[in-house]
Amino acid sequence: MAPGRARDEQKERQWRRWIARWQSSRLSVAAFCARHGLSPASFYAWRRALQQRDAQRATFVPVRLVADAAPTPASPVEVVLGGAVVRVAPGVDAATLRQVLALLREGPSC
Repeated sequence: MAPGRARDEQKERQWRRWIARWQSSRLSVAAFCARHGLSPASFYAWRRALQQRDAQRATFVPVRLVADAAPTPASPVEVVLGGAVVRVAPGVDAATLRQVLALLREGPSC
């Protein structure tokens, strides 16, 4: 359990079994350890270490993908230029809009 040491998988499995037995025994940690010849300090250290390992494990949650709801139609944009109001629909061609605005800036041609 010391930092930097390789994990002993057998020891970890044994301590998981001891902790599971203790949980179902309804005994105090001290009484359980005395009955099974375990060190209470080791019991607490292993219980804490195993809880931390379990908390660090990656958890996978099922995900269900659903289609987006129907897109909300975008509102037109209003451009006020002088006394003229231009309503621009979503998806308008940018080049056409530039031409319209340029003509409006020039003023009336009559």
